[in-house]
Amino acid sequence: MLPHSEEVEMKNRAIVALLVAFVLAVPAFAQQTGSTSQDQSTASQPAQNSQATSSSSSDSATGKAPLQPMTHEGFWGRVNPFARKKYVQRQVQPIQDRVNELDELTASNTKMIKDTDARAQEGIKLASAKASEADQHAIDAGNKAQLAQQTATQANTRLSTVEQVVGNIDQYKAATQTEIRFRPGQSVLSKNAKSALDDLATPLKDQRGYIIEVQGFSSGKGQAAIATSQKMADSVVRYLVLNHEIPVYRIFVVGMGNAPVQTASADEQGKPKHTSGGRVEISLLKNDLEQLASTSNTSTPPASQDQQAQPK
Repeated sequence: MLPHSEEVEMKNRAIVALLVAFVLAVPAFAQQTGSTSQDQSTASQPAQNSQATSSSSSDSATGKAPLQPMTHEGFWGRVNPFARKKYVQRQVQPIQDRVNELDELTASNTKMIKDTDARAQEGIKLASAKASEADQHAIDAGNKAQLAQQTATQANTRLSTVEQVVGNIDQYKAATQTEIRFRPGQSVLSKNAKSALDDLATPLKDQRGYIIEVQGFSSGKGQAAIATSQKMADSVVRYLVLNHEIPVYRIFVVGMGNAPVQTASADEQGKPKHTSGGRVEISLLKNDLEQLASTSNTSTPPASQDQQAQPK
């Protein structure tokens, strides 16, 4: 038989082993009890969770119901000092899943924001280009309107000038007057007479709106004086036509003979004085046609320049 002391020691060891086994069994039993109670609590409230899910799923970012806090604390409360790894993983896994979903949702939202910003920038650039093009069209339209206004003003001015000229087309005004002297009984032009005719006819080249009036006067009486005055006037007309190419239709010739001439110096007593000797009076008469031609020549080039400068 064993001694009494050894028997007591073995009993003590057995008691200690039982206590240690009990202590180790309690956490497992508490964890199983907490899990079972949590599962039962979760299973006992499906209606409440479904209602909370339907009411809050539309408000969450992921479209899922938010995580519900643990209502049952278990045997050890919220913190289990003897929790196993699987238990901790089971508690943390829903949170990790939600975190991953939020990361994916954040990345998707970031991409959508970048795409929206890129489309907005492209739209802004396109709108700016369209606005610039519209501004250019408006400027072109303004330039064309201004050109049309200028053309209308010029046309109105020319029309007024034409109306004035047409109204005064038969109103000739004396420009210059020249007198050619002949020796008695002669109709040949002298050197001085030709020089005077040259001075009169040279500036008339390429001009319009003028006529030349040639009147011949001769001493004597009757038809003889008229014939002599006609010969002198014809010699003047012949020189102008042959030497200066004055159109015949612009020259009006008349032989006045010994017709009386009304002059201020000869009419001191109110009576005209007859011609002594032979002479021819050449009068240059002009209307406003030359002025109209010069106006047309000066107003046409600016309009053509404006049309060339008009942007296409």
